[in-house]
Amino acid sequence: MNINYEYYRIFYYVAKHRNLTLAAESLHNNQPNISRTIKLLEHELGCPLLIRSNRGITLTPEGKLLYSRIKIAVEQIQTAEEEIIQSTNMQMGSVTIGASETALHMLLLPVLSRFKKIHPEIRIRIQNHLTSQAIASVQKGLVDFAVVATHTAIEKPLVSYPIASFQDILIGGPSYFSYSDKILSLEELVDSPLICLSEGTMTYQFYDHFYRRHGLTMNPELEAATTDQILPMIKNDLGIGYLPEIYATEALAKKEVCPLHLKEDIPMRQICFIENKQYPLSIAAQALKSLLFEQTTFS
Repeated sequence: MNINYEYYRIFYYVAKHRNLTLAAESLHNNQPNISRTIKLLEHELGCPLLIRSNRGITLTPEGKLLYSRIKIAVEQIQTAEEEIIQSTNMQMGSVTIGASETALHMLLLPVLSRFKKIHPEIRIRIQNHLTSQAIASVQKGLVDFAVVATHTAIEKPLVSYPIASFQDILIGGPSYFSYSDKILSLEELVDSPLICLSEGTMTYQFYDHFYRRHGLTMNPELEAATTDQILPMIKNDLGIGYLPEIYATEALAKKEVCPLHLKEDIPMRQICFIENKQYPLSIAAQALKSLLFEQTTFS
């Protein structure tokens, strides 16, 4: 059967109110049209659905069965329409983000704070991942998008946009204070205990490539699970390590650590926005993307 949904919707209101006048008011329609539609629906289904009497309207057994099913469908459709309207008006909705630790702290958290002040009803879910895991989540459609620091090449349907850049610095603990006024080469420091993130991270790959480009092999003595763990290790004189400059600002000012100046330039790193073009962004996700792009340091 290919019965017009409007027939079912009108039947729903008649069955709900058991009154043609109330149904017509709810539908902003008139009673003759309502009655005509019910007769058409009964004709299409081949059975009576309503019994009209001086006491009002009652449902036939077939009418009761139809109403029990139609009620669920019509109310689900109405709920979906209301949710879509609220979503387009940014009164509700959610955004799920895959984020690497560095991107989360350096860019994403301040932007999310601003976004929540503008759109307090939007729910934000953050999945804190390694960069490779965040990219995989975008690929599978498990997150709306990812914000990560320095990633490997990606393939369609994924697309990547650089939205910020940052500079790492090399720092050391108390044992290295006497070196803070010197210009040192990587080779001079290659035997110093190096603190780095684990081998599976993009940060590890970034510095492994940096050392190899200068004909050296990077051999970390200590591996940290997160970037936040590196600074306390350096403060406690367990070795030297690379950190985004913003992470070390306070410790440098307090002279808890010192900068180690290299002859070789440490390449700038990027924070990138990654999305999957197979999965269109919701209104809420589009709004957050726009706010993120306002923070870009790229023209």
